[in-house]
Amino acid sequence: MLALLAASIVASGQPFTCTPTHVWDGDGPVWCAEGPHLRIAGIAAREMDGTCRTNQPCPAASAIDARDALVQLMGGARGTISTGHVVVRGPRLTCRSEGGAGGNRTAAWCRLPSGADLSCAMIKTGTVLRWDRYWKGPACR
Repeated sequence: MLALLAASIVASGQPFTCTPTHVWDGDGPVWCAEGPHLRIAGIAAREMDGTCRTNQPCPAASAIDARDALVQLMGGARGTISTGHVVVRGPRLTCRSEGGAGGNRTAAWCRLPSGADLSCAMIKTGTVLRWDRYWKGPACR
């Protein structure tokens, strides 16, 4: 059952909880203890090889800087696994799905326990860019 849950995409519009366990890069996926693999909605980060896809915004910050900024928001690094994912024990996020984001990822808008929007928090780090094509989030302050 857990394997099935891990590969499932949360239906668009549905709320869900994500307790982060692993982070790949600055816009996800973030693996959630509850099963979903989260793609943070409305933002773009460099790929881990340092490139940017031609159809998305390309931030100046490195992929490592963006990943590390997200890891800090998720409670800090607790090691890595053989795939290169950084292990975290993040705060529980409250999320709303935007549906599938390619592969087995769920695009979602999430809030940190403080109430801050995660996409806005990442933009404030200066390591990712707002992706206007997909932005349906709040006005970031």
